[in-house]
Amino acid sequence: MKEISNEALPHWDLTNIYPSLESPEYALAIQQLGIQLNELEKFVRDHHVNGTAALTEDDAALAAVINGYLERMNSLTRLGRTLGTYTDLHVAVDSYNSLAKRKVSELEQFNVRMRKVSVPFQAWLGKRAARLPEVIKMGGLAASHTFYLQETAQQSQYLMSEVEESLAAELSLSGAEGWHKLQGTVCSQLTVPFERDGIVKKMPIFALVNLRGDPNPDVRRRAYEAELEAWKTVCEPLAAAMNGIKGSAITLQGRRGRKDALDAAIDLARIDRQTLEAMLAAMESYFPAFRRYLKAKAARLGKPALPWYDLFAPLAPASAAQAAEKTGGKLSWSQAQEFVVTQFGSFSGELADFARNAFSRRWIDAEPRDGKRGGAFCSSLPGVEESRIMANFDGSLDQTFTIAHELGHGFHNYCMKGKDALRRLTPMTLAETASTFCETIATEAALSQAGSPQEELDILETFLIGATQVIVDVTSRYHFEKEVFERRAKAELSADDLCDIMLRAQKATYGDGLDERFLHPYMWTWKPHYYFTGLNFYNFPYAFGQLFGTGLYTIFEQRGASFLPDYKALLASTGEANAADLAARFGIDIRTPEFWLSSLAVIEKRINRYIDLRN
Repeated sequence: MKEISNEALPHWDLTNIYPSLESPEYALAIQQLGIQLNELEKFVRDHHVNGTAALTEDDAALAAVINGYLERMNSLTRLGRTLGTYTDLHVAVDSYNSLAKRKVSELEQFNVRMRKVSVPFQAWLGKRAARLPEVIKMGGLAASHTFYLQETAQQSQYLMSEVEESLAAELSLSGAEGWHKLQGTVCSQLTVPFERDGIVKKMPIFALVNLRGDPNPDVRRRAYEAELEAWKTVCEPLAAAMNGIKGSAITLQGRRGRKDALDAAIDLARIDRQTLEAMLAAMESYFPAFRRYLKAKAARLGKPALPWYDLFAPLAPASAAQAAEKTGGKLSWSQAQEFVVTQFGSFSGELADFARNAFSRRWIDAEPRDGKRGGAFCSSLPGVEESRIMANFDGSLDQTFTIAHELGHGFHNYCMKGKDALRRLTPMTLAETASTFCETIATEAALSQAGSPQEELDILETFLIGATQVIVDVTSRYHFEKEVFERRAKAELSADDLCDIMLRAQKATYGDGLDERFLHPYMWTWKPHYYFTGLNFYNFPYAFGQLFGTGLYTIFEQRGASFLPDYKALLASTGEANAADLAARFGIDIRTPEFWLSSLAVIEKRINRYIDLRN
């Protein structure tokens, strides 16, 4: 069997941000962060910015305080996010890095202080909400930050007292945030002995997870079994982490007057329940179509029903010769770069140039290795107006599409270049727009260039694997998290409880599309989204992004080149409007099922084509 290319995979270059964590430049930036934070705290104190301050200032004085706060908070946020992201990136690829972890902990103290400044401002502003229109008319930063100010004032109704919010911020470091770190450390340092070709090697758990896409069915099955056994050995501390994080969220959201944790997640997503319910209902109505795809895949693999370990499998080649050809046909890193840049160029030369720049300047860390997080992400570094992308590249078309997806996030950041930090605060729903759009560009281009039915089938397979995850599996994650919150409010949940909830959620969504004997009860252990503090239900935003991006791509096909300026303007504005208002720019009504159904119909056409194709 041919070997996959041994071309070295890149590690990212962070040196233009700061030379190192021990450099004078990094230390100076930390010092500047402290100085700026001291100045903001003094400004807030000197102007009596707190929730109990009397409404005595005139409009001009009110505008001066608001503009002064915005100027200082923008500068502080820009520097703080640059430092925080730079430091976090070191831990993301090396959880053994004790220096980086200590620096992360030090920066968290600054974050607590920032929270303790922003809370009194929010409470103070909320009591002056009725006067905001007059202040905004006066111009200055207030005018350009209209949406931020209005949203901040509106959300002030969900604050505890300043004393309680201050205490919650301080306790978070040794509470929920500590549990979050534990989950990341446990998962990134878990290794598993695994045998291939008669040789047993210790593999990082996420390299083992990647074997779900191996062309050898025996490797897939054994990797799945080894993965489940591995998660079983660490499920108790991860269950404790889940209980700690969700328990903290329940307590805090209740104290803040929230109906439930979903209430806060919907506001953070800048949508409403009507939109979420319309989208979820549309998605569930298309589950039969996805189950038809899964059954067709099982048939192509020669199985009566599809086990979990074949969910991500490439289609079985017809012969041993084909098997060698397919394995050897995995993309090298250079080939993946060329593929992505070329396909992006079919949409926009600017997008292609952006991707080419990201590759050439080593913005991407692609090699899977011990101590590195699983999955993929893109982070913005506003101090240098750049992004960095973490991936775990294995040469598959799926991972190549993932690179395109993450570069979409980077292009989104690029479109917001020059904007103040507080005008960039994008909700997770809209944050997935450009990434999904770029992944769609790559998929559509690949399909249009398919040279044979087999090649088209392979590309459709890659797309449908991803679409099934985003529509069906995301719904299972949503139902899982919803039940976890409901039950955690009454008592702690054991690892067995969490596995049971996960299995029932998978059965309810995948239905007879999967073999019920082989599901994945431990999916809750390693998905980092469940363990984010202050960000619950980070599942439905992926579905929103998939379907919203698909709808936008359909509009692009109708409008052609005239679409690009409006699309870039949309990406530049995602921090300055809610999702419904931004969608309305393109004639989309996200509060009704029709739009969601139309995007799902596009995916169903691909399912039908997949079923109709013959090898």
